[in-house]
Amino acid sequence: MSKYLDLSIKEINDLLKSKKIKPLDLVLECFARIKENEDLNAFITFDEENAIKKAKELENVEVDNLFFGIPIAIKDNICTLGLRTTCASKILENFIPIYNATVIDKINEKHMIIVGKTNMDEFAMGSCSKTSYFGAPHNPWNKDKITGGSSGGSASCVSNRIVPLALGSDTGGSIRQPASLCGIVGMKPTYGRVSRYGLVAFASSMDQIGPMTRNVFENASLLNIICGKDHKDLTSADKDEEDFTRFIGEDIKGMKIAIPNYFVSSVVSSQVLDKFNNIVDLLKKKGCIVDYVDIDYIENAVTLYQILAMGEASGNLARFDGVRYGYSYPNPKNLEELYTKTRQIGFGDEVKRRIMVGSFILSGENAKIYYDKAMSIRDDIKKSFEEKFKKYDLIIGPTTTDVAYDIKKEFNDPSKSFLDDVLVIPVNMAGLPGLSLPVGFSCEKLPIGLHIIGNYFEEAKMYKFAAYLEKELSLNLDPRSKAKRGDRYE
Repeated sequence: MSKYLDLSIKEINDLLKSKKIKPLDLVLECFARIKENEDLNAFITFDEENAIKKAKELENVEVDNLFFGIPIAIKDNICTLGLRTTCASKILENFIPIYNATVIDKINEKHMIIVGKTNMDEFAMGSCSKTSYFGAPHNPWNKDKITGGSSGGSASCVSNRIVPLALGSDTGGSIRQPASLCGIVGMKPTYGRVSRYGLVAFASSMDQIGPMTRNVFENASLLNIICGKDHKDLTSADKDEEDFTRFIGEDIKGMKIAIPNYFVSSVVSSQVLDKFNNIVDLLKKKGCIVDYVDIDYIENAVTLYQILAMGEASGNLARFDGVRYGYSYPNPKNLEELYTKTRQIGFGDEVKRRIMVGSFILSGENAKIYYDKAMSIRDDIKKSFEEKFKKYDLIIGPTTTDVAYDIKKEFNDPSKSFLDDVLVIPVNMAGLPGLSLPVGFSCEKLPIGLHIIGNYFEEAKMYKFAAYLEKELSLNLDPRSKAKRGDRYE
């Protein structure tokens, strides 16, 4: 079988330009890999017929950009015209959108080929993708381990080379955390950098779509085409067009790096901390200035996130009532029973829990006691980050407190699932860009990620830093080989 999808995007692009391969070759190889890896459960919906049709149509179109004819997977909370979008929930099990999200229009303009919608935590609520109505996706490095969440399916299929690229969404770490656990590059851009139009809302003040890829260059290149001002999303930022790859290849000597003390505290496992400290040593040898700093309230970020995200979720999910679209309880006695039974049956336990807590938080005086107070402290976190960026180029830390755990592991306390995201949630609180870069492996050969945080709209600087480390480490990030190469900073 051909192995075109193991090549870099640049190499594939050269083959397409020279007519040595066709887009159809890529699509057929992609679906062959999907069938070979059904046990990963990375996809909810496939679009094989339309993907093949589009690939054949592109045979008569000139290759005009880097992503022409490249297969891509889309997280299942991003609306796709005519293609089922479930948010991994029973309540939207048969929902077919009548419009595209803005990011989908952008990738269609580049003649990319959507092959399917990826598995995820229900309505993006979770950190292991186990809340999916369709069952959890599996980690290709060890199929008994979680992928992380909520963009677990996207991380799994990119990691195992089923597709070169995928889109995810990140509300409290949902791109970066699974990227770390599956050994890929995941970027949550600055809030407003990418349009949220067509992204099914979880917590609107934090949700952001971002790229999930095999390497840094391809991540930056994909961000190039999905970002931009959108009149359909009033929170999208009006920024000049830029090339996020423009600094890749430059030296990092002299860069000033801050490490929050909380990010290297006892919340992080020894094997993750050891790998992180090796990276810090490397940075110092390469001429970076590294300091340890304090950032106000980041140790409270999870609590703040629970208050704010659940409050916003309770409002955003009120639209799923069985009246206009999605699952509807059959033959209700009255309107109240329609609402009650539809939501009781249609939503999973985690989603119902978050809606109920969110409704309590926003009810009456509770809004002032909890939500308004949390918003005030969130502003303090934001200001503390802004102060650090007056002195430092980047802030770094581990992406996750530990490596992927057993998929069968159960938590008696639902709040413990939030602790998986304790190191990544502060970025969403502040609206900053954050990137997870694979930097090594545990003793079990499970990936470990480095979390790189940049100042607002300075993604290009983050990619420069990440690409330098990526080249220096030269890791083998293909889980199919199950072998490490060049992990010189073990």
